[in-house]
Amino acid sequence: MHIHFIAAAYAAIIFSGSKAAAQRPVTRADAVAAALARGPQLPFAAADTMAARAALIGARAIGNPTVSLSYSKDAPQRHVLADVPIDFPWLRRARIASASANHDAALDRFALERAAVTFDAETTYTAAVVNDAHARLSRRNAQDADSLLHMARARRDAGDASDLDVELAAVFAGQSTNQALTDSMSAVASLLNLQAVMGDVADTMQIALADALALEDTTGLAPAGAPLAVTAAAASLRAANEALSAENRSVWGSAALQFGVDAHDPMQRGALPTVGISIPIPLLNQNQSGVAAAQAERARATAELHLIRVESARDIAQMTRARDIALARAGRDRALLASADRVASMSLTAYREGAVALPGVLEAQRNARETLGQYIDDVGAANAAAAALRLLTASAPGDPL
Repeated sequence: MHIHFIAAAYAAIIFSGSKAAAQRPVTRADAVAAALARGPQLPFAAADTMAARAALIGARAIGNPTVSLSYSKDAPQRHVLADVPIDFPWLRRARIASASANHDAALDRFALERAAVTFDAETTYTAAVVNDAHARLSRRNAQDADSLLHMARARRDAGDASDLDVELAAVFAGQSTNQALTDSMSAVASLLNLQAVMGDVADTMQIALADALALEDTTGLAPAGAPLAVTAAAASLRAANEALSAENRSVWGSAALQFGVDAHDPMQRGALPTVGISIPIPLLNQNQSGVAAAQAERARATAELHLIRVESARDIAQMTRARDIALARAGRDRALLASADRVASMSLTAYREGAVALPGVLEAQRNARETLGQYIDDVGAANAAAAALRLLTASAPGDPL
């Protein structure tokens, strides 16, 4: 048995084995839904949102009073003192506004992360479909090359071809088989990557692709409002402004009312009530550190918002052009496919009849294979660009919890 027969059988086993091990068909929508439901990335953003909500609850909370009990040998000997925090309205409003703005920013970042997870699932699915199409094409090419090798040997044995034709066909068949092996392994790796994005913990093939390679309709894709990245950055800037306002109002710190009684005085009957107030006086520290940190955060948020606006506009323009170019290339490839297939079929028939030499047949088949491979890549590039545009133009954030 010749080596290319062994390699071809091995490629077929790898390719068919990946399909046989698949347990369930998965569409693109199924992959996105699974990534959002149990993917490994989104829980981190959800945890950040929960932390922001916890901070908002803490900002709205009212401080608990404290009670202290003491004893002294001097009269009065027993002392009871209660401290009731004073939550000034202007400090409370500033604190709650800052925490609320941080919570809104966390919601926007969560919505942006959801869009990013959707993009990751869509592009991973597209890559899996593209690699699967390449694997199918390579396997078919390897089978055709093997048939051509058999034909060359038959013609040589009949005296219509030379040993050179057989050697050329053998080289072509070996190269086609190697390509089939490479593309089969890429298809398997793409499916494993898709399973990881979907949150499936498995080291074997558990899914099969249900959607075929097809161009998506993206003609009506346009931003419905401010992109999520810009919205999230703007929310972060609002949170930074509110935090600076809260720090400026926190110069006086926290005050407290004091109530208590002193008892067990031999010279005095009953308990002696006490009342007071404690107010921190900003003589040595006017909260310069907190104000400076809030100013730095606001400056950073302002710069980040400007940067994201510039980059978002640039990326949308680039992805729009990339999508249009990929669609145009795919359209031209589709027009060339029929011609390339006809040329390959006619040249094979002509070679079988002895009308053309083998190099012409090999060149025609190579052109047909490259044209179809280019069409597959261009369709994948167009769909990936469409997914990127959906991410860049996504809007309408929502509360995940």
